[in-house]
Amino acid sequence: MPTQPYVIEVAPTEYPMTYEDGFKTTFWQDFTTAEKFGIDSVKDTYKRAFAEYKSQYRYLTDLVITLNYKIWKYCKTDEALARVYDALWREADAYACDNLKGDELEYFYRTTD
Repeated sequence: MPTQPYVIEVAPTEYPMTYEDGFKTTFWQDFTTAEKFGIDSVKDTYKRAFAEYKSQYRYLTDLVITLNYKIWKYCKTDEALARVYDALWREADAYACDNLKGDELEYFYRTTD
């Protein structure tokens, strides 16, 4: 009798990233709170966070990571929300790739790899 492979899916309920130097943002909690108020609230939270932190490479990196984790968290349970997070992630990721330079871009790639 052939055995079926199994997949263990993990959707983090708490912020999954830790940094060696203790750096931390509130992005995970901010988006989790926004989700309770709907997609427009998620978009608004992104708009405010991106506007404020796009010039700060560590915050921008953490924002991109948070958005990516949120895509995976909702891809099987809330397709509409996952698509919103995907669009926001694509925008933030493209901005980082196009605008970060030198050590900041290296940090971004190393951290998001």
